[in-house]
Amino acid sequence: MSLYKEILLDHFKNPRYYDRGQIDQTASFVACESNPLCGDFIQIKGIVADGKLQDAVFSGKGCVISQGLASLLLDQYITRAVQEILDLTSADILALVGMDLGPNRIKCALLALIALQNGLKAC
Repeated sequence: MSLYKEILLDHFKNPRYYDRGQIDQTASFVACESNPLCGDFIQIKGIVADGKLQDAVFSGKGCVISQGLASLLLDQYITRAVQEILDLTSADILALVGMDLGPNRIKCALLALIALQNGLKAC
């Protein structure tokens, strides 16, 4: 198994920043995204202050790619500038995955990014 697959699988099995209700009252945004082709779903709640994503959590259901990448994305980008996150592209996320994905799996890989960027834009 490649290192990237191991990291993604670890984030799926042991998600970081999984929503346990810790920022319900203080969230600056709540954003959801789904993939109707497979039923995967991501919800991200975040706190924005001083131009940065101060904290965030996610919840959802779905495959290793969608759920593992939600964990990995937040792990990499909490405390970063909002503009830096808004500037992320699909290529940046696919680089985090580190493996080739088919068209349906690319949508799963981008769910968390789309939800996070939509939430940040709404702040």
